[in-house]
Amino acid sequence: SLTAEPFLGRLEQHYDNVKLREIYDLAVVSAAIPLRKLASANKALTAAFRVGLPEVGMSALSKKGNMRLLRLSSDQAFVFLPRAQQNTGAEPHIANLLDGVFYTTDQSDVWVTLELSGGGARRALERICPLDLTPKAFCVGAVARTSMEHLGTIIIRNGEDSFLLMSASSSAHSFLHALETSIKNTT
Repeated sequence: SLTAEPFLGRLEQHYDNVKLREIYDLAVVSAAIPLRKLASANKALTAAFRVGLPEVGMSALSKKGNMRLLRLSSDQAFVFLPRAQQNTGAEPHIANLLDGVFYTTDQSDVWVTLELSGGGARRALERICPLDLTPKAFCVGAVARTSMEHLGTIIIRNGEDSFLLMSASSSAHSFLHALETSIKNTT
C-alpha cells in the first residue's frame, strides 16, 4: 500500500526568535455552501462543531478544539482536521458530519502547510506578505488569501505570535525558500 509522505520531510527549523515547521498531519476539506442554503449550512456546522460559520476572513475552532473552520468567501470554507481523526477519509468524514448540506472536496494533498511562530514571525512575514499583520488589523483567528513571493498563499493567525501558511504543494520548496530567506534577513 502507498503511504503519503510530508512534502518537506517533517521540516522543523529554529532560528533566534522564530520557529518554522511543517504541519503534515493535517487534512483539509473544502466545504462550499450551495446557493440559498446559508441558514442550513450554519445549522449543520453548529450541530457538527458546536460553532457557527465565522465571518468571511475569520476562522473558528470547533468546541472540542480539534477542527478549525476557515471562512474564505461568502460561499466557501475550509475545514482543518487531524488526518488520524478519521479512518474513512477526510472528505467522507466531513460530508457525513455536515449532513450533506455542503459540497465537499478533499484538499489535503493540494496544500503544504507551514507554521511560523515566535517573536520574530511577524517581522519575517512583513518582508514578503503585502497584508497588514499588526494585531489590530489581523487578529488571532483572522484568515486571508494573499500572495507571498509570487506564490498564492492562505494565511491564518492562529496565536499571538503564530501563523499558519498554506501554499500549493507543487511549489512547496519554493515557498519554503521564500520563508527561509525572509527569516534569515530579519533575525
